[in-house]
Amino acid sequence: MVRKSLRLRIVATFIGIVLASLILSFILNIRSQEKTPNHSILTVAEDIAAIINLIDDQEKVKSSLDIFARYGLNITPVNEQSEVLSSLPKEKVNSLFKASSTDAVILSNKDGTAVVGVPGMNDEIGALLIQSDFSSIFHNLRKTLLLSLFTVLVIGSLLILLMSGYIVKPIKRLTVAAKKMASGDLSVRLKHHNQDEFGELMESFNHMAHELQKIDSVRDDFVSNVSHEMQSPLTSIRGFTRALQDGIIPIEEQKEHLDIIYEETLRLSRLSDNLLRLASLDSEHHPFHLTTFQLDEQLRRTIVLAEPQWAHKSIKIELEIMPCEITVDKDLFEQVWQNLMNNAIKYTDSEGTILVKIKKSTSFVKVTIKDSGQGIPEEALPHIFDRFYMVDKARSSALKGNGLGLSIVIKILKLHECTIDVESRVGEGTQFTVTIPTA
Repeated sequence: MVRKSLRLRIVATFIGIVLASLILSFILNIRSQEKTPNHSILTVAEDIAAIINLIDDQEKVKSSLDIFARYGLNITPVNEQSEVLSSLPKEKVNSLFKASSTDAVILSNKDGTAVVGVPGMNDEIGALLIQSDFSSIFHNLRKTLLLSLFTVLVIGSLLILLMSGYIVKPIKRLTVAAKKMASGDLSVRLKHHNQDEFGELMESFNHMAHELQKIDSVRDDFVSNVSHEMQSPLTSIRGFTRALQDGIIPIEEQKEHLDIIYEETLRLSRLSDNLLRLASLDSEHHPFHLTTFQLDEQLRRTIVLAEPQWAHKSIKIELEIMPCEITVDKDLFEQVWQNLMNNAIKYTDSEGTILVKIKKSTSFVKVTIKDSGQGIPEEALPHIFDRFYMVDKARSSALKGNGLGLSIVIKILKLHECTIDVESRVGEGTQFTVTIPTA
């Protein structure tokens, strides 16, 4: 569990970066110290030679050489036969004793020690050999560098250890909230003031929790509504069947009760069909077959099939349709027109009127179904496509409705990227307008 700790990983990553930086800096520092700065050495050597050449007294020259030696500068007067020059590059040594030579020459420069030769500026001194030992200075610099980097490592590690707790804290809160949600508490929310990525993550979590809570509420309502819709006809069937079995109902009334039982079974059948259709439309595997056909003929067929219902109520059907082709799933759109027509007939009083109209343009086809029925209250309009929603439950129950017809309609239209608009006034009727893109 420790290996998977984000806090530990952050600290380990930081320490790894600092250690890598320390090693790299150390290596670069060693390489840079393999050679001392040549230009500076030459300048110093020439200045020292100039000072010595200004001293006339040999005793004073020896005293000045002792003084320079205290600062790591060993100065030795040499000539061409001096043995000390035998270990140095011959070509560079010879250049010191040329008559025209005046510039200092670096004879050796390694391991922190530089050897510089300066041509003599008078006849008494053939040349000066100046040895500069920088190794102690480099050693001190190296120790200082290592100490500085180690200090950075320790202090940085402590600070990142403290800061990592601040970084990991929101993640721990998210983990706790996720566990609560997994246990069924969908009301959990995270308060935060972060304006960074963690703030966005918490905001997304809160949005997810809100949506899940809404879905859970819809699911509960759905289950409750399905149970209620099924329980009502089942209660009727069970009651009348029991009465028939017990012989309570007279023979002359039995047919009436059997008709009620039959109607209730049809109601259950319609409910199960609608539920199955909605479940199929909700899934990604619903059969979807696009075909091109005459919309006007499909609407006429729908009206003819519904004739027993509208003729029984003496409803007048007005048609304003023209030849029109569309490319959609024919069976699904037949369901759309049946549901809209059934709704119009169901909520239109006797001797009312239903208008079916087609309007075409270059980019869309509009189908309008308008009735002269009781209308829908304005506050109910936003909910009429919700599953199991019924404007007047008592009236809808009497009219054998279950609140799924318009839910199926909106689902089919969304699958085809079509839209539907509703206009309604209480006592004046309702108008549904379906817009089908032709592209």
